[in-house]
Amino acid sequence: MELTISETTAKELLKEVLVELIQEQREVFFEMMVEAIEEIGLANAIREGRQNELVGEKQIRAILAGQE
Repeated sequence: MELTISETTAKELLKEVLVELIQEQREVFFEMMVEAIEEIGLANAIREGRQNELVGEKQIRAILAGQE
């Protein structure tokens, strides 16, 4: 058995769930938003890092050894 709903119905249901979540579970909603923002920041940092030249393992080990 397969259930299908229209895009409009799916959007309405999602809106209802979000409104209920915001109203009744503020802490859960807040934590989800913080996590989402952190994930976006991490993705942006990874994307930015890929534009730069790669660093070799030896160079990383040398840097770490110098910091100890």
